[in-house]
Amino acid sequence: MRRFAPFWSDARHYQIAALAILLTFNLGWLDFGARPLNSAVAIAAALAAQIVCSRLAGIPLDLRSPLITGLSLSLLLRADDVWIHALAGVIAIGSKFVLRLDGKHIWNPAGFAIVVLLFAVPSHVWISPGSWGSAVWFSALLVFFAILVLGAAHRSDIAIFFLGTHAALLLARAIWLGDPLAIPLHQLQSGSLLIFTFFMISDPRTSPDSRLGRFIFAASVALAAHYMAFFMQMRPALYVALIALAPFVLLIDRILPAERFAWRGHKLQGATQ
Repeated sequence: MRRFAPFWSDARHYQIAALAILLTFNLGWLDFGARPLNSAVAIAAALAAQIVCSRLAGIPLDLRSPLITGLSLSLLLRADDVWIHALAGVIAIGSKFVLRLDGKHIWNPAGFAIVVLLFAVPSHVWISPGSWGSAVWFSALLVFFAILVLGAAHRSDIAIFFLGTHAALLLARAIWLGDPLAIPLHQLQSGSLLIFTFFMISDPRTSPDSRLGRFIFAASVALAAHYMAFFMQMRPALYVALIALAPFVLLIDRILPAERFAWRGHKLQGATQ
């Protein structure tokens, strides 16, 4: 068992396993909305883009992060045409290599691709509502949380900060409007919310380095998303808020400096995984 310890010390291996199981569960038993061809194209495009960009940049090839990106796109992105899924994979991975500052890519790749396509082709792209059912949702919540706690990413705090703030805002709104508590509870039981929480806002390569910074960022995204959703009537509010506020992570890191995260085996500066 000891020889497998280094393998499972990397949180990405847990993430890949969890997302792959969810996608398989979707294709084989429950219909989350993902389609085999679209999913395969999104994953293949992300992997191919990583191979090309890694060779052009002259860095070692690592397919774990693009595989996570491709799986996330498969579960979240819905589109009328297959080529949109291919474009999503290319945009996501390309953003890691091109849109960088201070040795750190600015946006979560999957989140950035989704928002770009939502604004570029709004009539042909939408986000999966993530109606997985309460049993699957709760099981996924426990598994995703365990991944962050047991894995090497050490970003369980930002997931808790965000989910807690988001839940508190939904609960406060329900109380203010006199709505039954079943409404905010139902709003929280979204599969896309879980993937956003545990694979996007908690992305260690695009979240603040310090714990206080992660708390500020998580609360800011939750507040901005709440305003966009309920005052601007914007359906993909979570994703737009994350992408809009992501550049401020660089400012937070300057004001609240801490050790820069790097996946095991990668240099701190210049790593694009």
